[in-house]
Amino acid sequence: MKRIARWSILWMVLLGVFAWSAVAFAEIPLVSDNIVADIVEKVSPAIVNIDTLRTEVYRSPLAPFFNDPFFRYFFGDSPESQERRVPVKGLGTGFVFRSDGYILTNNHVIEGAEEIKVTFKDGQQFDGKVVGRDPLTDIAVVKIEANNLPTIPLGDSDTARVGEFVIAIGNPYGLSHTVTTGVLSAKGRPISAGDSGREYENFLQTDAAINPGNSGGPLLNLKGEVIGINTAILPYAQGIGFAIPINMAKAILDQLISKGKVTRAWLGVYIQEITPEIAEKFGLEKAQGALVADISPDSPAERAGLMRGDVVLKIDGQEVKNVSDLQQKVRSHRPGDKITVEIWRDKKTVVLEVTLDELKEESTEIPAEMAVTLGVEVREITPDLVNQYALKRTSGVVIVGIDSGGPADQAGLRPGDVVLELNRKKITSLGDWEEVLSRIQPGETVLLLIDRGGRTYFVPLRAEKR
Repeated sequence: MKRIARWSILWMVLLGVFAWSAVAFAEIPLVSDNIVADIVEKVSPAIVNIDTLRTEVYRSPLAPFFNDPFFRYFFGDSPESQERRVPVKGLGTGFVFRSDGYILTNNHVIEGAEEIKVTFKDGQQFDGKVVGRDPLTDIAVVKIEANNLPTIPLGDSDTARVGEFVIAIGNPYGLSHTVTTGVLSAKGRPISAGDSGREYENFLQTDAAINPGNSGGPLLNLKGEVIGINTAILPYAQGIGFAIPINMAKAILDQLISKGKVTRAWLGVYIQEITPEIAEKFGLEKAQGALVADISPDSPAERAGLMRGDVVLKIDGQEVKNVSDLQQKVRSHRPGDKITVEIWRDKKTVVLEVTLDELKEESTEIPAEMAVTLGVEVREITPDLVNQYALKRTSGVVIVGIDSGGPADQAGLRPGDVVLELNRKKITSLGDWEEVLSRIQPGETVLLLIDRGGRTYFVPLRAEKR
């Protein structure tokens, strides 16, 4: 009887486990064999091809000679002989997000367009008009005169997970409504996109095939929601495409529609990343924050007392992790807002109150690829060197030579860069440079402040044994 009782208990336990497993597996959504096809069929009516036309003026390379009477005698002097206007066609993709004719696409798709044609999958064609665009995020809204249009729901790119399946639909090379699939490869990528080479931040990366013409099309999750706007590819790379997070677009849509542009707050600092070398020289415990490399004249930062060399640690009590984080925190405010900025100055914290202005410039980031080692020849600035390098400063010492193949050469320092500080000591002459340099040991990290074309940069250098 005891043996039977034990077997009964065992069977009850096993049945319970099987029942729990069945319920658990039932809660896991199974992907239908046709889920991609179902999504594509549902959203395709809301995806459009965008064809643009703009005019470019090509000036004759012989134009400077047209003032010569002898030249005009043979070639004429009509404006047509000096320049000609050439129509240039462009193509891209967009999708309807409001049924009353509002379409999302990329700014670089419609930038400079004199004519915009919007074509639906069923062949319907409309004239499009740009109602708002934002070069900073490469987002634009196009309006067509139509109602009761099919739309695609906008999802939440913040909750999208790396590794989840995604679908890209677009007009690559004019091949309308091409569907590609892949996974979300990464989030938060900074890239250059569009024809301008402008730097954009916080992009989604995917291995779904994206080609020229896909720009402006939707990147969809398996719920059929837009989580990104396809926008760029890396030349010669395979399986690497990028999309603007849809939450970035959602945050500015109202302003684009009502104002035609996005009004952002502006702090007025030029900033660069904190490297371990910079953190060490500034006495920071970790390489976190954003280094103020320069201050815009008559900016909120200047009026509040921020200085070159300050490290921004917090905005309104929230930690600043890096350059991108600082920019996002500032842009989340409106012009006129007052913020508290906690900075690191002379190895102690200082808190300042700043009243933000409206952003006029498109970027406040200084490239962070400036870390170098010593290997430069410098001279005092003379009138000849001012003319030779078109220098905007006459104080400091100017770099006139770079050791070929050395660390400075590899890092990008170049003749014409003016050294203003060495290890936070002001450099006004070659004597200052040699005095400070003489106190530096091989292998020690030093900090240069250089001027290039009127803009200042901090550059950490690791001294080599001569």
